[in-house]
Amino acid sequence: MRLHRLDITAFGPFGDAQRVDFDELSAAGLFLLHGPTGAGKTSVLDAVCFALYGAVPGARQGGSLRSDHATPATRTEVTLELTVAGRRLEITRQPPFERAKRRGTGTTTEKAQSWLREYDASAGSWKDLSRSHQEIGEEITQLLGMSREQFCQVVLLPQGDFARFLRADAEARGKLLGRLFDTHRFAEVEKRLAERRRTAETEVRDGDTALLADAHRMQQAAGDAMELPGHAPGDPGLADAILSAAAVARSTARERLTIAHCARTAAESAQAAADRVLDDVREVARLQRRFTEARERAARLEERADAHREAQTRMERARKAEAVAPALDLRDAAEAEHRRASADETHARAALPETFAGAGAPGLVAAARKAAEELGGLESARRAERKLAELAAERADLDRQERADEEVLQDAESWLATWEATRTAGEARIESAQEAATRAEQLTVQRDPAQARLAAARQRDAFARDTDDTQAHALASRERATDARAHWLDLKEQRLKGIAAELAAGLVDGEPCAVCGGTEHPAPAQKIAGHVDRETEENALAAYQRADEERAEAERQLGVVREALAAATAESGDAPTEQLAERAEELEREYAEARAAASGLHTARERLAQAGLEHERRVAAQQQAALRAAARVSHRDRNDLERASLEEELAQARGAAGSVAARATQLERQVALLTEAADAVRAADDTAQRLKDADARLSDAAFRAGFDTPRAAAAALLDDAAHRELQRRLDTWQSEEAAVRAVLAETDTAAAAQQPPADLRSAEQTAESAARRLRDTASAQDAAAQRCGELDRLSTRATASVRRLAPLREEYDRVARMAGLAAGTSADNERKMRLESYVLAARLEQVAAAATVRLRRMSSGRYTLVHSDDRAGRGRSGLGLHVVDAWTGRERDTATLSGGETFFASLALALGLADVVTDEAGGVRLDTLFIDEGFGSLDDQTLDEVLDVLDSLRERDRSVGIVSHVADLRRRIHAQLEVVKGRTGSVVRQRGDQM
Repeated sequence: MRLHRLDITAFGPFGDAQRVDFDELSAAGLFLLHGPTGAGKTSVLDAVCFALYGAVPGARQGGSLRSDHATPATRTEVTLELTVAGRRLEITRQPPFERAKRRGTGTTTEKAQSWLREYDASAGSWKDLSRSHQEIGEEITQLLGMSREQFCQVVLLPQGDFARFLRADAEARGKLLGRLFDTHRFAEVEKRLAERRRTAETEVRDGDTALLADAHRMQQAAGDAMELPGHAPGDPGLADAILSAAAVARSTARERLTIAHCARTAAESAQAAADRVLDDVREVARLQRRFTEARERAARLEERADAHREAQTRMERARKAEAVAPALDLRDAAEAEHRRASADETHARAALPETFAGAGAPGLVAAARKAAEELGGLESARRAERKLAELAAERADLDRQERADEEVLQDAESWLATWEATRTAGEARIESAQEAATRAEQLTVQRDPAQARLAAARQRDAFARDTDDTQAHALASRERATDARAHWLDLKEQRLKGIAAELAAGLVDGEPCAVCGGTEHPAPAQKIAGHVDRETEENALAAYQRADEERAEAERQLGVVREALAAATAESGDAPTEQLAERAEELEREYAEARAAASGLHTARERLAQAGLEHERRVAAQQQAALRAAARVSHRDRNDLERASLEEELAQARGAAGSVAARATQLERQVALLTEAADAVRAADDTAQRLKDADARLSDAAFRAGFDTPRAAAAALLDDAAHRELQRRLDTWQSEEAAVRAVLAETDTAAAAQQPPADLRSAEQTAESAARRLRDTASAQDAAAQRCGELDRLSTRATASVRRLAPLREEYDRVARMAGLAAGTSADNERKMRLESYVLAARLEQVAAAATVRLRRMSSGRYTLVHSDDRAGRGRSGLGLHVVDAWTGRERDTATLSGGETFFASLALALGLADVVTDEAGGVRLDTLFIDEGFGSLDDQTLDEVLDVLDSLRERDRSVGIVSHVADLRRRIHAQLEVVKGRTGSVVRQRGDQM
């Protein structure tokens, strides 16, 4: 990174714009930045840091960057041009700016601004890259490879910080090196290892807790056969103790299961014997009940014997009557059919005229045939009647059209009579609207200037009032500034008169006087009453400067108001505001009236155009209606002739009926009724003959079946339900009789009936007692088996948990060892050094080696910086820094160096640290460095050696800027940047090596 140019405006002590040309200063490789205390040497370095990172170094943050010497209208700005990573960039920064409001009173704050540009060598111009604070910050940090803290430590080398670094303890050195080398990732590793250790410990404890829970469940399952170990979760021997206790519990449970199994076997044998005795007693009791029940059933059969014989007789007569059943069914069907046919005949004859009351079937058929022949002759009359209806509808349509055309003609004639008046009125409205539009355009030309003059006149009046107030304020400010200046000059004159007493106050016996050089002071001047000191004079000067600034601001505001008043007067003229307002209102009213009248132009034109279209439509409709009326005359005559001919033909065809269709309907109904009646008469004759034949067949079938009359055969018949019920009673009797005979004939049943009654209750009680004992032993065996299964299941789960916890325990032990080693708490870490401290120790060792190269040259080979990892007291080791004195051959702490030795040791350390951090940041070239103060503590020889070392930096193409008060450096270093302070702010003066 090489700096080229720095522009500063209203920044720090610099009230006006200042420019620093680093190309000219860097040409000699070594340049000096000097000036009196408080002039702003460090502010130049702050401006560089602010341009790059948007903030000043950490120790000077929080204050205002704006110069107190700047005018209110000047905005603070810093521009830096530099080359980094082969790219030539220009960065401009503006902090937030509080300025006066453009309108009204008070102030407003503008936001901070940033610009980043890059020089395009091929085009020979600057190219804008970004105006985002965040993007610019990320781009610069990426190019430099350093944060703001690292840049301030590496490029702006503050010797005081490194002097403290030499005397600091290990903790303070660790904080500084940690910020520079960004070793927080190693601290994160320590933190991560600690978290992993806690996580692994939690997992192991959770696993042991679950294992103990399983052990408690096994103890509950085993009853009093298991004792839990006294270990806590996390203890190493917990798993083995639980598994051993589980094995003992499983063995005891299996012994109890064997005992329960033997008891159950004995109970099963006793129950089997009791069940056999109970079965024998139950069988004897069953046979005895069976014999008794059979004797009772035989007695009941004997009581129902007469009813059984009567049912058999009824069943035999029903079987004989079944032969007559088909003839009976046929006769009933013939009788029902004859009744229906007779009813249909009666109904059909009732619908016929009286002339056909006694006619037979042939007469009815002949009458129907005659009516059908007459109906066929009416078809042509039907067509004529339909044609007549069409002609009537056509005549009605012609009449309707005639009435509609007459209405059209009357409407057209009445509308056309007013056409000329309508056209004349429309044309008049159009002409009036056109005149109003022309008037509105003319008023527009007059209206806008009148409004502008009125607005200017109102501003003129307002500015006139503001001018009086501002002029009075400016006059008062001018008077206050004059009084303040007179007061300051009076105080200055009084102080000059008493300056001898002020100088005399600093005289010391034996020391030369600052004025005459004498060492004796026989009669020093004394302060008189009312003496004015320097602070009083400076306060008066500050008051005068503030009053003068207020005067200048008041005069500036007065000039602005006067310019605005002149501009408003030039535009509005001398006319009174009220007169201009009346004229503007009159023009506005006339303009509104003209616009309102002109707004109807479009509507008037559209109405006239629509009226013209309506006139054409009315004329056309009138002509078409006249043509249609002429065509209808001949059409109506033809229609009348054809209707008269058809009406004469239809009068003959319809006879007494109202119409041909009515006559046809009468004939159709007559044919249908005659045909239906003839069919009904024939059906009644046929069914009467079939009924007579069915009666003859029924009498013959009853005689052959053995019945005296058909009625007796019908009475003997049984329906299906009665037949099934009678047959069921007969079958039940026979089944019951057979079953009773079979039971009474059984040998075992008869033998059991001869024995004494069976004692079933005693046998049942004995069997129930044996079953109860069996259930108790079975429950005991099941409980023992369940206990064994539960213990086996829990033991298997505990064994799996132990196996699963084994790798977790190993990981926990490994992580705990690593975490303790990284944190410096492990016994294996003899020096109690944390991981981050170890990395920082390595970096410190690199810094010490790089610093020794320059320290040996500065100290003429006497001193060497070495890194020490010895422990200091009870603290941790790793960040010790010692110096080896070649004259004594002994190693001692850097805190024992003298002031001058501490300076060049800290300078060497700073330069070495710059090299190491640069390499750590990716090897970014740092072509411009600054070294701040500390050279006043060196003697001439050491100063020459230090300057030789700094001058040697040019071997790496670097330029070094020294910030110092030492006067001898002004003679030794020709390229200089001087910061001169004054009452109106500091300024920079620059001279190159050639001067």
